[in-house]
Amino acid sequence: MEFARFFDLPISTRSNITDIADAVCGVSTDAHATLVAVDELHNLNTATRAGAEASDTLKYFSERIPAFVYAGISLARTGLLSGPRGEQTAGRFGMVRTGPFGQDQQWTALIAALEDSLRLHRHRPGALTRLDRYLHQRTHGMIGSLLWLIRGAATNAVLDGTEKITKKSLDAVDADFTSQSPRPPAT
Repeated sequence: MEFARFFDLPISTRSNITDIADAVCGVSTDAHATLVAVDELHNLNTATRAGAEASDTLKYFSERIPAFVYAGISLARTGLLSGPRGEQTAGRFGMVRTGPFGQDQQWTALIAALEDSLRLHRHRPGALTRLDRYLHQRTHGMIGSLLWLIRGAATNAVLDGTEKITKKSLDAVDADFTSQSPRPPAT
């Protein structure tokens, strides 16, 4: 249903899940969809009826739309890829294991993209990218920790009226739980 809403497909009250899925597949193919990213799959509980149906629907889509990327934390250890249903799903995908960002050009590009999305009136472009080493040290290269830190500093900048992020304002933001660990998390 969420995919159908995204495509603004008219859904009649008589439509069943197969009708809806077929319509979504048709529109995705017609639109030449090249990437469909589904995140947070670690939250999908296949032990429940709703979770099992969602898993089956995602498998159905992936067989008909060659554009799916599934993402989540420790998916190999979740029920999504185990048991009869999970083994079918696992047999249709490859696994790309990821970890923290290294302190490199990708890290700096990520910071630049986040900085570009800021809407702070007095923030100077490039201020955060110049702090790339500091930000890596504070976050251990974890994107969630980086988002937490920048979001916190941006919120404080709006509330205190400074409308900019500096090293001092970043220092004032308490680190998230993961980045408080003395060493980077295991990948």
